[in-house]
Amino acid sequence: MATTIQQQVRGYIRENFLMGAQDLEFGDADSLLDRHIVDSTGILELILYLEESFGVRVLDAEMVPENLDSLDAIAAFVQRKRETGQPA
Repeated sequence: MATTIQQQVRGYIRENFLMGAQDLEFGDADSLLDRHIVDSTGILELILYLEESFGVRVLDAEMVPENLDSLDAIAAFVQRKRETGQPA
């Protein structure tokens, strides 16, 4: 079974922001900011991860909650970037 974007990003968040904690569960649609899983500095780290891992470039105008505040939003954003062929 292929790993989804949500699963890959969840793993990154667990390792880098939750220090591997398995007891804190969050859904694919949960707000990462509202749940205090990621802060504004963490969003920048997350953007670097997305750019390096998925070969997309996140423009300043795209750094908005609609694109980056949940695993579902991140996956949809990455998929859109891949489909439009916008290189890193």
